[in-house]
Amino acid sequence: MRIIAGSAGRIAIKVPPAVARPTTDFVRQAIFSILGERVENARVLDLFAGSGAIGLEALSRGAASCVFVDEHRQACAVIGENLAKTRLDGGRAVKAEVTSFLKRDAATYDLIFADPPYWKHHGDKDHFGDLLKSGMLAPRLAADGWLIAEISANQTSPTSEHFSLIDRREYGGSAILLYTLGLA
Repeated sequence: MRIIAGSAGRIAIKVPPAVARPTTDFVRQAIFSILGERVENARVLDLFAGSGAIGLEALSRGAASCVFVDEHRQACAVIGENLAKTRLDGGRAVKAEVTSFLKRDAATYDLIFADPPYWKHHGDKDHFGDLLKSGMLAPRLAADGWLIAEISANQTSPTSEHFSLIDRREYGGSAILLYTLGLA
């Protein structure tokens, strides 16, 4: 896995063994093509960060800062190594469960990425749907910010009273969802 573009473009990054499904280069390229100039000087929050590939890509493309949140110690250590290797400034890894972090965080972000474990079978926990409906994300997103989520293409797009789904794009087994604050 590597950073695709920007100041750290083409630098290979590590993926922790705990990350079973890192976001592919193709899907990351698609996400950042959609975002375009929105990334420049953005404050970014990368939830369920894993290797940190999404947040690292944002920093490489000019984001002002990125907070990487993952509950696995090994993932946070790898994110730290990846930040050092890429020499990207403005990144900070936080070892915490996502809802616990959101309860105590008071910052707002221009871009929030969420790539939780996929819902696979009926009855599985819908991490993103639960998080979206919890009301904890809305206060963290800037008024003109975007929430970007990656879920299984087999899953329907979760809804919430706090967010409007503005786009859904599918790439193989993944679906990328783009939300803004408010109802459509």
